[in-house]
Amino acid sequence: MRVAGIICEYNPFHLGHSRHIEMTRAALGGHCAIVGVMSGNFVQRGDFAIFNKHARAGAAVRCGADLIVELPSPYALSSAEGFARAGVHVLDMLGVCDAISFGSESGDVGALREAAEAIVSPEAEALIREWLGKGLPYASARQRAADAVLGPKSEVFKSPNNLLGIEYLKAINQSESPLLPLTVRRAGGDHDGDSGYSASSIRKAVLQGEETWALMPEGAVAACKGEIAAGRGPVSLKQCELAVLSRLRAAEGFSALPDATEGLDRRLARCAASEATIEGILEKAKTKRYAMSRLRRMLMCACLGITAGDTREPPPYIRVLAMNGVGMALLGAARKKAEAPIITKPASVHRLSGRAARLFGIESAATDFYALAYQDEAQRRGSQEWRQGPVVCR
Repeated sequence: MRVAGIICEYNPFHLGHSRHIEMTRAALGGHCAIVGVMSGNFVQRGDFAIFNKHARAGAAVRCGADLIVELPSPYALSSAEGFARAGVHVLDMLGVCDAISFGSESGDVGALREAAEAIVSPEAEALIREWLGKGLPYASARQRAADAVLGPKSEVFKSPNNLLGIEYLKAINQSESPLLPLTVRRAGGDHDGDSGYSASSIRKAVLQGEETWALMPEGAVAACKGEIAAGRGPVSLKQCELAVLSRLRAAEGFSALPDATEGLDRRLARCAASEATIEGILEKAKTKRYAMSRLRRMLMCACLGITAGDTREPPPYIRVLAMNGVGMALLGAARKKAEAPIITKPASVHRLSGRAARLFGIESAATDFYALAYQDEAQRRGSQEWRQGPVVCR
């Protein structure tokens, strides 16, 4: 049986994600297993996930995926390049995946592969450095370099899902991964969104108490409603703003943060010390040079104690979040081939050491911080990472 990996956030899982899974299966002959590498409780835009990772993973398995494993928070809170590189590495470490499927506005793997190869050419890299030296933001410098190297074909760099697809292909090339890349045509929104099913619009509606269930498959609706009934959602950064501000003001310094270059660490530290809201900090720190998403990720990393050193090497373990019967069989095969420990029961974490133990400590603390945003006080207990095993869907 073929096995396809999808690097995702499912924040939350909606009909566009179901379509992606269906089209991935169709592209591989109809009968294939789906493995998702999913962001945990914090997502790549530098925010709290709207529902916790086990609820989102369980929804995905009930709606078409077979196995969901975690992309640890330091990697989930990375740039698109770091996010993609870590996700590809986790799929490779499992040892059972032979394809990777991702959405793109282009829908053309060949065009995206050409772009991925062109943007790391010596000519493109020299041009990017040149434009960065003139004060342009990285995205603008990259686009100008792509325009120069690719001509009209550089249009692919102007769409968000294309950009992430290019990063997946770069990661595959750089790591010499054997994964076969597949792409499903989609449009707009979050990097796991789809035309008509924007995850961001669904989040906004759910946070405002509006009904958006028609945009989500039944299994995902049940999972979301269950979390809301239990007092564990929906979650947003705003609900935990005072706790975030407290941590930022108590931070000893921002110099060890990811992307802390060109004095940005000092700029953020000054703003964190003086502003009364997260949005105030971001607006005060924002310049044309820095993307808002980069600033949000840096603030969240400062809050969670994540440093640049935490992502210099690939994830050192594989944490299982949810699975069905097919997923269980995949795990059995993966245990014979995996290049890193596979964690199902929390008790097995005690066998980790060194960097792996440190990373799980960061994840545990991040989960406990995330839980402070729950509406029900009884759900905010600590040490949750040590008590929660995978969601098993029969």
